[in-house]
Amino acid sequence: MHRIDPATEAFVAHRNLLFTVAYEMLGRRPESYVGPWLPEPLLTAPDVAEDVELADSVSMAVLRVLETLGPTERAVFVLREVFDLPYGEIADAVGKTQAAVRQIARRARARVVAHRSRGVVSAAETREALAAFQHAVETGNPEALLDILAPGVALVTDGGGVVQAALAPVVGVERVAQVLTGIPATASLRPAHVNGSPALVLWYGDAIDTVLSVRIDDGLITEICAVRNPAKLSGMERETRLR
Repeated sequence: MHRIDPATEAFVAHRNLLFTVAYEMLGRRPESYVGPWLPEPLLTAPDVAEDVELADSVSMAVLRVLETLGPTERAVFVLREVFDLPYGEIADAVGKTQAAVRQIARRARARVVAHRSRGVVSAAETREALAAFQHAVETGNPEALLDILAPGVALVTDGGGVVQAALAPVVGVERVAQVLTGIPATASLRPAHVNGSPALVLWYGDAIDTVLSVRIDDGLITEICAVRNPAKLSGMERETRLR
């Protein structure tokens, strides 16, 4: 019987963890990207949403915060926060002094904590808001949308210059509602779990057109992230296991 070498065995055992870490560190915005940039959505299992810490670590919001960090900041943050490596080892890995690494880690952590200080919304609350949102869009009811959207809601669309999308966020409840009520009746919205949180997927026939994730504060949707770039939708073809 062929024996798997120790390195391969270790890789297989930690494949899901390594994928999660790599996903958090890589795949960042190209300098020439057209329009708003959003992380690539991943189809995840429903139970990920119940693991608050894991779901938050791969959420669209946190990944967008990490995207604002430079490569060294991002590497330091992940090596320290995910792997809990000593500052000395991280310093050797990134070619910095321990003092510099401590400062980098502190700054990076502060940015992520600033996001988390707004509070983590439960999966149940997100599902409830999305159900109301879906009903309002499917019925073309602008009044119902006004009830679930915050006054300063922003709609961020990522088309990557490949498909039609706004080149800047659409801001304001009336403007966002106008865009959403313009979705054709031939499209269908289906619930899914994306990046560890409840979300909606817009389908035309048997093809995914847009992945919609939301941010909720005080029971109202304050931001809608719509990924339309076809190059980013491959992660919705099959469920990605995270840990």
